[in-house]
Amino acid sequence: MKHSFLYGADISFLDEVEQAGGKFYEGEHEEDCLEILRRNGVNSIRLRLWNDPAGEFCNLEHTLQMAKRVKEKGMHLLLCFHYSDEWADPKHQTKPIEWASLNFKELKLALYSFTQHVVSALVMQGTKPDMVQIGNEITMGILWEDGCVSGEFRKSDEKWQNLSDLVRTGVQAVKSVDPEINVMVHIDQGGKNDVCRFFLDRFNKHGIDFDSIGLSFYPWWHGTLEDLEYNLADLALRYGKEIAIVEMAYPWTIHNPLNDITIVRAKEQLHPGYAATVEGQAEYVRDFIQLIQRTPHQKCIGFHYWEPCWIPCKTDWSVGHLNNWSNLTLFNDSGKPLPALTAIRELSGFSTAEGGPGV
Repeated sequence: MKHSFLYGADISFLDEVEQAGGKFYEGEHEEDCLEILRRNGVNSIRLRLWNDPAGEFCNLEHTLQMAKRVKEKGMHLLLCFHYSDEWADPKHQTKPIEWASLNFKELKLALYSFTQHVVSALVMQGTKPDMVQIGNEITMGILWEDGCVSGEFRKSDEKWQNLSDLVRTGVQAVKSVDPEINVMVHIDQGGKNDVCRFFLDRFNKHGIDFDSIGLSFYPWWHGTLEDLEYNLADLALRYGKEIAIVEMAYPWTIHNPLNDITIVRAKEQLHPGYAATVEGQAEYVRDFIQLIQRTPHQKCIGFHYWEPCWIPCKTDWSVGHLNNWSNLTLFNDSGKPLPALTAIRELSGFSTAEGGPGV
């Protein structure tokens, strides 16, 4: 399924929200959240996959179910392998418990088999992923310690070779199922050009053959929109690959009952010029989209807003911590869309008569 520009959302928490009784509305009418997103221009969905999570959500069974819903809406599907039983990011890349005692050769085989099995299962049920990430925010590696390039291992040729071998194995597993699937390598630090170049230059050195670059960009961690624009332009011209911002968000408030645990809760964390209000969020989202669409040679192919539907409908979440994202969503606490979602619809040029944007 080809989409000219991805107006995306990572909704990996959605089935857990729904199971907890969370509801979503357009006007006064309750609606399927996925349908609300579709009617507001969202044409791509990102789903994370954990190997054997304690809370069961984001496992293969739930991912297969969610993939059916995504494809029934005619949407592009991005599958994100974490290769862990829990969060994998630059600070945590913990091996799945089942893989913990494997030697490196066995680890590569396990990664290949798991990747091939998951992608095959999606294809067999008629929900082939359009794009697949080999790991999540792998700036510091995957499957620590074998594939760790953090700290003392940052310039270790041996560790970079290990990481390259692991990622190459994942790419080969995906392509063995369907060579047309776009395979992505995802790193964070979307506003840090030096970090991105350091990583990608080493992947080039080791000859990793992948299709697209994924970046995360959160201004409270990764810099300004100007930093992002510079980085996108440089990466587009330097490496010639398609790029997507597969994680982004902005707050619509920093004043709520959960303020002591939310990730963004202070004015100092905000991007200059954008207030933490529903209007400020909408302005940020609009400017963000227009900025990435200016990337040279149209190399930035889209974005995914991270967990826009994670509304605070319970306290005991499967991930073992409270909802620290409820002020960064595209819906208010009552499940009603915020103006930022309208901004996405307006920029996408959504038309129900044409079946949606970018199809």
